[in-house]
Amino acid sequence: MFGLKTQMVAPTQALAGRSDAIPTETIHAVLGTPLKGPYPDGTEQVVFAMGCFWGVERKFWQQDGIYTTAAGYIGGYTPNPTYKEVCSGQTGHTEGVLVVYDPKIVSFAQLLKLFWESHDPTQGHRQGNDVGTQYRSAIFTTTQAQYEAVLASKADYQKSLSAIGKGVITTEIFGPVTPADAEAPGQTTAKPFFFAEDYHQGYLHKNPDGYCGLKGTGAVCPI
Repeated sequence: MFGLKTQMVAPTQALAGRSDAIPTETIHAVLGTPLKGPYPDGTEQVVFAMGCFWGVERKFWQQDGIYTTAAGYIGGYTPNPTYKEVCSGQTGHTEGVLVVYDPKIVSFAQLLKLFWESHDPTQGHRQGNDVGTQYRSAIFTTTQAQYEAVLASKADYQKSLSAIGKGVITTEIFGPVTPADAEAPGQTTAKPFFFAEDYHQGYLHKNPDGYCGLKGTGAVCPI
């Protein structure tokens, strides 16, 4: 069973999906801000994937300088997938969290430190007991400066991981989208981000005792 879910589906074998977006919430349950924008001038966006998106979203909405966060699906082939489809391993997506932040209040470096230290980026298509391609670690940047910062931080964090006997980082890192690569109006990440169903948005605010699988390695990111 796990073998099928830990192998990336081929683009030609991915589920067909649908042309219309699935219904979801429009206002952040905690921050009271728009999930889908428009976002204020001066804010920046990035998508982090580091396992089950419930705990990841909470981790980021708790930080100062965050305008909004949203759970969704990214990095795959199926347009507008459902949670059930993503969990089947047949869409190619990973569970991601869109983070819209004010760089005057919280720096991208601070967000990267939180990303690296809050999960194990060496596990490939799993995160702890959560097994499948939808739990793989990834970062989808929207600016060249973000992309270069991620690459530099990865190299530094690998040294910290190696020092405690951990393996090689498997995090997928994507640069900003180019106009020729954009698949949807307003797309800013290298892969389209599809907002998850409404019950996933702000899940651990609505269900305080809900599941959170986040667990770091103990290695410190030297940022």
